Formats: sequence, C-alpha cells, structure tokens
Amino acid sequence: MQLRPDQLEAQLGRGLKPLYTIHGDEPLLAQEAADAIRAAARAAGYAERKVFSVSGAHYDWSAVLGAAQAMSLFAERQLIEIRIPTGKPGGEGAEALQRYCAQLGDEVLTVVQLPRLDFQQMKSGWFSALDAAGVTLRVETLERKALPAWLAQRLARQGQRVRAGEEGQRTLAFFADRVEGNLLAAHQELQKLALLHPGGELGFDQVEAAVLDVARYDLGKLAEAVWTGQAARALRMLDGLRAEGEAPVLVHWTLAEDLRALARGRSALDEGKPLPLALKEARAWGLRERLFERALPALAAHQLAHLLHAASICDGVVKGLKHPLWPHDPWAALRRLMLMAIEAQPVAATAAAPRRRRLALQG
Repeated sequence: MQLRPDQLEAQLGRGLKPLYTIHGDEPLLAQEAADAIRAAARAAGYAERKVFSVSGAHYDWSAVLGAAQAMSLFAERQLIEIRIPTGKPGGEGAEALQRYCAQLGDEVLTVVQLPRLDFQQMKSGWFSALDAAGVTLRVETLERKALPAWLAQRLARQGQRVRAGEEGQRTLAFFADRVEGNLLAAHQELQKLALLHPGGELGFDQVEAAVLDVARYDLGKLAEAVWTGQAARALRMLDGLRAEGEAPVLVHWTLAEDLRALARGRSALDEGKPLPLALKEARAWGLRERLFERALPALAAHQLAHLLHAASICDGVVKGLKHPLWPHDPWAALRRLMLMAIEAQPVAATAAAPRRRRLALQG
C-alpha cells in the first residue's frame, strides 16, 4: 500500500500495519513520518525498540532475522527499525529482506528507512516484498509551487496565519523564497515565529524581520526555473549556487546539456515526428520531460542554434578564455546565457521581457 506523507496520520488511526517503508530525499518529512509511527507503536504496546543500521555489502543480516523471531524479555511487542542509508542492501540483504517480510508476525512492527531510490531499485524483488508487506511512504522534496500552502498549513498548526488577500500571498511567497529546498531549516524558522509572536495574524514585516535566508538550490531546480521562464527565481538560484561554492563549469554543463537535448528534440519535430517521440530522442525523462514538453514546441531551430553558439562562447569564458563581447567573469557569463534561454521562450508576462533583455546585455 503506497501512501503520501499527509495520508499517514489517517492510516495510523485505522490500525497499524506490520511494516512501514519510508524512502525519499526529504529528511524532515521522513523524520516526522518515523516519529508518528513510533508514537502510534508505543500507544499500541510496542514497548521495546531495536535499531539496525545496515553498513556495507557484507552486513550480517542474521541479527535482523533473529530479532523478528525472538520473543522479547521485556515486552510482549517490539518495534524494529532497519536503516539502509545507501539504499542498496546487496544480494544477501535483498534475500534477507524478502525472508524477513515472509515471516512477519503480530508481535513485531517494522520500520524500514531508505534514501531516494531509482527506478530499478523500486522494481527490485526486495522492495516489492517490502511494499506488499505493509505501507510504503515516498517522501520527496517539496516543489516550490507547493511551499506556500505547506507553510500556511504549518503556521495554522501552531495557531498562526498570514493576513488575508494579496499581502498574505506575498508573505507566503517571500517565506517560500527564503527556505526553498531546505525544509529542515523551514521548520526551524516556523518554530522561531511561534516563539517570537503570539498566536494569531502575522504581517509581512514580522515575517521579513524573523525569517533568515536559508534556501538551498540545486542544478535541477535551476533548470526548472530556466525552462519555465522564471527569470527572477533563476537569478536568485544562480546567486545562491555561487554563494554555496558550486563550480561554474558544472552549472554551464547543465545548461548546455539541456540545450543540446532540446536541439535533438527540435530536429526530430522538424522531421515530422510527434512530440512524445521527439522527447525520447532528446533523452528527456521525469521532470526534464515535463519541462521540455513545454519548452520544446516554443523554441525554433534557429533559436536553439543561436543559444548553442552562445553556450560555446560561455564554455570558453568559464574555463578562462576571454571574449570581446562577453563578460570575463564566469558567473556573469552564465547569467547572460541563462537569461538568453529564458528570453527565447514565449512568456505570458510579456512586460517583463524588455527588462530581461536589459539584464542579459548588462551581464
């Protein structure tokens, strides 16, 4: 049974399953899910707790298998946690997990904690056994567009809310910009607001004064901002990546690789192939496929050729080669390339286009 994290509380209220598998790359949501399961287990009489951390391919699984079969000396029921930080139990571990699932009883409740898994891992026999034996929770990084609603929900939990209307929306958007990609820090900032201000309504000034800029960005999120035409967000992310010490060569490679993929897709479209096939030829899957599905039909072949030429110049700049028409600073060159890519896409807010053009030229 696969559930979203926000469905867990209701499921626990209906009765505990023998096994819960938590996997994903969002530490706060994974931690909260595990805490909720532990609390429900304690309330149901699972008084003893054993934790096994799997390390290395030669881990001794006999202790895990034995714990599930052994009667507790101190309690009638026990909670067993199996943590696999790498997400790779190995051949022996895969077999042990399947045997473990086959011998589950009512006296043992198990929580398996895993990192984010790829497609092949989620199709493996050991993961399928875990999924079939109980509840599977996938905890993924919250998308930027979902952050304001998540923050509003968390504020409501602690008896606070933003003002109604446009100011409230602006407050939540500001808050989301400050904590994007870092839910653990967002949780701390929410707790800070609860300490600084009593329950009730919060104004923009109160949030602005209290919330630190703790956002963390990655190259995937930068690409998302670029190929959805979000110039302000992309610029903020580029500055954040620079401050975090990201290598400009890697940022350039990400942008240039996207442009090369889009050019392959555009060539396929121009040959008369349907969009799904063109996306396959662009080797776009997952989030990248969704982004390219929007951007690819909007970009003409001559635009992509121009952008690829610009990417070639930018490649030289980030590697120390000067160009008379481009800024010498690698980050300024990346800024120009990124804004050129955004400007090439049709944007609903056309009034912003002249400003983006000026920013690109100034970069």
